[in-house]
Amino acid sequence: MKNQTTRNRVLLFLAAVGLIISSAVYAEANFPDPPADPAVKASGNREAVLAGGCFWGMEGVFERLKGVLDVTSGYSGGTETTAHYEIIGTGKTGHAESIRIVYDPSKISFGTLLKVFFSVAHDPTQLNYQGPDVGTQYRSAIFYANEEQRRLAEEYIRVLDRAKVFPKPVVTQVVPLKAYYPAEEYHQDFMDRNPNYPYIVYWDLPKIAHLENVFPDLLARR
Repeated sequence: MKNQTTRNRVLLFLAAVGLIISSAVYAEANFPDPPADPAVKASGNREAVLAGGCFWGMEGVFERLKGVLDVTSGYSGGTETTAHYEIIGTGKTGHAESIRIVYDPSKISFGTLLKVFFSVAHDPTQLNYQGPDVGTQYRSAIFYANEEQRRLAEEYIRVLDRAKVFPKPVVTQVVPLKAYYPAEEYHQDFMDRNPNYPYIVYWDLPKIAHLENVFPDLLARR
């Protein structure tokens, strides 16, 4: 698990290697745009549930976007009885560390959320791991709430694969959202409350810097 002290001893080396690879993968200025999203003119808030490795960094990335009203770290893919951090760490619950995003579709589209998800928030070509975190609980997944989200997600993955944006195929699962369970309180806003935590420094703050560099127009005022 990411909070093991033995893991911290090698974080710096692994992060350096990971950042070199990530910069090569995501340095493209012309990352493909998402498919047209008909919900952009809709009224009322919408929700999206995404999984892409540790939810600390995912939450930190998406809560900085204009039009995003709330982001919560949690679990999706398993049952309520196993929606607990210590149990999920076994990798046998079916859950993935996930985030629930509440957003205003008149200010940011589901497609734009997916663009940030694929280009900044995580590496969608890593199967059942992200960086130093290994297990199905760290898999890449889009838990769609309706058929429109499913269509947009699947179409965007096809666009990315056809364009060969990544050196390997996208392995992101696109699966129906059955339930979402908020994580324990100490996980919420973890990045902002613990900016000097080694894991955050080495693995998540570089994502924020990349977001600010590539998508400055998407940033909310903080």
